Amino acid sequence: MWEKFIMHLLEYHRGKAIGILVGLVAGILMVVYGFWKTLLIILCVLVGYSIGRSLDENGRFDDWIQRVFKNR
Repeated sequence: MWEKFIMHLLEYHRGKAIGILVGLVAGILMVVYGFWKTLLIILCVLVGYSIGRSLDENGRFDDWIQRVFKNR
């Protein structure tokens, strides 16, 4: 029964389900750690996501490091 319910949610209400899950996690983090620590955690997650996405699209970590730090 739960499997059908979850599959229905993911198929027809994916954005809403993900939004609720993100809101729930953010709310729990704010209660446990406070606003500024939660903001730092979210920032670290976003940076990690962007690095991972870049690696998925372009391939090698060495190439990514050279591209990021090419002007320095």
